[in-house]
Amino acid sequence: MSTAPHGRAPWFVQLHDRLAVAVDHKIGWQNLPKPLGLLTLVGLRDNLRRKNLFDTGSYPSCNLPEVGPPDARDLTGRTADGTYNDLANPRMGMSRSRFGRNVPPEHAFPEPEPDLLSPSPREVSRALLTRHAFVPAESVNALVAAWLQFMIKDWVSHGQGTMDRPWHIDLADDDPWPAPPMVIPRTIPDPTRPDGDDGLPPTFLNDNSPWWDASQLYGNNLDEQRALRTGQGGRLRVPNGPLFPDDPDKDPAGIPGFWLGLAMMHMVFLLEHNAICDTLHDAYPTWSDEELFQRARLITAALIAKIHTVEWTPAVISHPTTVTAMHANWYGLLGERLHKLFGRLSRSEVLSGIVGGHTDHFGVPYSLTEEFVAVYRMHPLIPDDWSFRSAADDSLLQEATFRELTGRQAYDILGKHTLTDLIYSFGTSHPGLVTLHNYPRFLQEFRRPDGKLMDLGAVDILRSREVGVPRYNEFRRRLHLLPAQDFDALTDNPVWADELRRVYGGDIERVDLSVGMFAEPRPQGFAFSDTAFRIFVLMASRRLNSDRFLTTDYTPQVYTQTGLDWIENNSMSSVLLRHFPELRASLRSVDNAFAPWTAAGPR
Repeated sequence: MSTAPHGRAPWFVQLHDRLAVAVDHKIGWQNLPKPLGLLTLVGLRDNLRRKNLFDTGSYPSCNLPEVGPPDARDLTGRTADGTYNDLANPRMGMSRSRFGRNVPPEHAFPEPEPDLLSPSPREVSRALLTRHAFVPAESVNALVAAWLQFMIKDWVSHGQGTMDRPWHIDLADDDPWPAPPMVIPRTIPDPTRPDGDDGLPPTFLNDNSPWWDASQLYGNNLDEQRALRTGQGGRLRVPNGPLFPDDPDKDPAGIPGFWLGLAMMHMVFLLEHNAICDTLHDAYPTWSDEELFQRARLITAALIAKIHTVEWTPAVISHPTTVTAMHANWYGLLGERLHKLFGRLSRSEVLSGIVGGHTDHFGVPYSLTEEFVAVYRMHPLIPDDWSFRSAADDSLLQEATFRELTGRQAYDILGKHTLTDLIYSFGTSHPGLVTLHNYPRFLQEFRRPDGKLMDLGAVDILRSREVGVPRYNEFRRRLHLLPAQDFDALTDNPVWADELRRVYGGDIERVDLSVGMFAEPRPQGFAFSDTAFRIFVLMASRRLNSDRFLTTDYTPQVYTQTGLDWIENNSMSSVLLRHFPELRASLRSVDNAFAPWTAAGPR
């Protein structure tokens, strides 16, 4: 059980951190001039690094999966399962390792029943999440929602749950749910924890490798990876329809969460990987299929990390201070221009960025955390109703509900329209704002591929409670934020305050984390809450800091100079235009591909 100090921080660092927290409480980082706001965010991040990283891997363990012996190839390439990123601790960040925590162990226990089920997750969903009218996030386009799901599939998964002792949710008399009670699978217990009460909170396994390694494209083990490759020129299979038409058990459409937006992102980056392979082959014509594949994987994963850091995140939290801060994570405060001209000018991550610097776990082995998963539950981004239009002239091609975009039905849409038109349609429409009363109605009545009906709004609420993520006010305290004193202080919407008071029986301490985050006022330019942002401040940089392939091994010797140039000279816009040049007219109107595009006119 450890937190993150490199030893005791120097007195002036501790003083800066204390001042940052005090100024944030008194004024708010978002209300400061940009230079002072950036200094405050640096202090907040340092404070979180020292106090909010907890290693669950140190808890008692048994039945750990085997780790193969080291191989010389592990020095310069990512393994299929995430092992050997840290050569001194090969298990760190491997698939099927534990989620970490951002709150101390004593605050990570789930509440005992019946408190855990109170108030009813279903009633919270019905009363506070139900979308009566779509509220758009007008500063971004719907590619934001597709991209987020694409990232989640890389980073985290608790699996599909188990029906061994499922949760039973009692329903109100007026609830239209077809078959009471509502039955929700439990999160799969951690098979690597020995039986017996060791006095520590429960742990759960992450089915995915939490590294930024594009495992959603390449698989989480060697068998998956081999099945996805062509075996020639390093290339990946690009499907025309289902990825595994002859093996439905491998079809990603059979896994809950598969939808059109996710399929589109997969297609784009399968094409991008193959384009990188072709470029590497031209530069290194004697390289084998394996060498081309491994280098192209490194380059593709780093390009995805860059797009998320300097394009997606600044689009969804477009406050001027956070836009600069996210660019500084990659390039440093000295900026992109100096970075491209001279490379790293300083060892400081603040001045020259994290990428290409030294690897740092801040005293705690790398993992993604249960709190990270909780704040990334952003289903309100999904609209219920979709229009697909022609990139040539904006003419209407089809209207569809979100339900028609999910599961295997996504293949029908992909077969009916070109990817150019589908991407254009996403780029010229808005996602939803992450707020109360904006949860997709089709996800409150979601039928899984196995036929089970689920209210994902209720599931989201229950999952955070089940794994011991604190409720809203306690979460804020653990993240060094002031708690809401009452419902009127939590939200600036008096109608919502009354609804919250009624659902939670007047007890502000019972408000669930996601409900509180959806209700609170957002900083300028934010599509989600400032409370969620605190986990981003900590974990967005940690995904870069801990990964040697984005720090000490971000070099020409590992990536090739061709690979580094590809990463540095490309963006989401250039990726889209490489494969879909017909989008040029619409993309010309934006600096960031996740901002709303101009609709095409008649030609």
